Amino acid sequence: MTWIEWYDSLAKPSWTPAPSTISLIWMILYPIILISFGFVFVQAARKKLPGKVAVPFAINLTANLLFMPIFAGLRNMPLACVDILIVWATIIWCVVVAWPAYKWVAVAQVPYFVWVSAATVIQVSITAMNWGT
Repeated sequence: MTWIEWYDSLAKPSWTPAPSTISLIWMILYPIILISFGFVFVQAARKKLPGKVAVPFAINLTANLLFMPIFAGLRNMPLACVDILIVWATIIWCVVVAWPAYKWVAVAQVPYFVWVSAATVIQVSITAMNWGT
């Protein structure tokens, strides 16, 4: 069974967006993430920001990129919940560390945070609705 067939077979909350909508949301968010995270990494590499400021951005990016392999590849919903909670928490951490130096980077995370908050509720709900199946 393909991952999309598997995903379609899962019980989901009625308000779960269609996969095409989820893809569209990510197509909007990824350029924001690329620009803001890239800026932080470049500033840290140039020593214009302490290296530790880039840490939550690196953790977030890693966890974000691991979500689909964990969820759709391994089909491990509990681990995907842990992963998305790491993504969610590190967005807050990113905002906190970016705010003093580059407020625009912190503000740029707001749409990402809003979507990941909704996605976290969806993921936790899907996991709970399909527990033991």
